[in-house]
Amino acid sequence: MNLEVKRKKEKELVKTMIDLYYAKHVNSLEHQDLLEYAMRKIDRCPKMATKSFCSQCEIHCYDEKRRGLIRQVMRYSGPRMLFKRPMLVLKHFYYQKLGG
Repeated sequence: MNLEVKRKKEKELVKTMIDLYYAKHVNSLEHQDLLEYAMRKIDRCPKMATKSFCSQCEIHCYDEKRRGLIRQVMRYSGPRMLFKRPMLVLKHFYYQKLGG
């Protein structure tokens, strides 16, 4: 998969998860801050070409505060994504397992 396509798909998935979390946990300033921060980190990811999941990466790009917050978001949104956006989740797992 083309690197820019992979980056775009990663952004779509993370944005969807953040939006899903903050639809239930209302905090618009934190929502916007985390979303912008995550998009910047995805844009600058040095391992994008070879990484599978961020949690499996040896580089931890997020600062401690936001790392804890994104974990909360993923813990909440991950299971719900199967019902809200099942094809997005399945495609993500498929492409991540292919390594590209």
